[in-house]
Amino acid sequence: MPELPGSVLFACTMNSIRSPMAEAMLKFLHGRHIYVQSAGVRAGTLDPFAVLVMDEIGIDLARHRPRRFDDLEDSYFDLVISLSPEAQHRAVELTRGNATDLEFWNLPDPSLAQGSREQVLEAYRTLRDTLMRRIRVRFPLPTAPTG
Repeated sequence: MPELPGSVLFACTMNSIRSPMAEAMLKFLHGRHIYVQSAGVRAGTLDPFAVLVMDEIGIDLARHRPRRFDDLEDSYFDLVISLSPEAQHRAVELTRGNATDLEFWNLPDPSLAQGSREQVLEAYRTLRDTLMRRIRVRFPLPTAPTG
């Protein structure tokens, strides 16, 4: 199993959908072993559809308070994962001169989905499931020893 980073920052445009979902998922899977935060380039408000689809998988997002990069108490992370092009540019600035690893997971913003309420929710579910798959691959859970 690859060594997990000690700290991870998920970054997106407004810290209202993608990055809080990713933060909550990684905390759910590895919160006792990895320090996890999220931030946005601009101030946003937590999206209620994000809360709803996370609740469907048993992860509570309702208490998340969106924050900007400038609001972070820590500015050093072992790994920064950007989820939007704007966040990627800001992450490059943040980590310039650091030994921080950067990854860019360009994921669509589900708030741009159109159609019925159920069609919009399906866009949020697709994002949620894509994030969970990527997080499970990037941050694998330890396997039980076979004997």
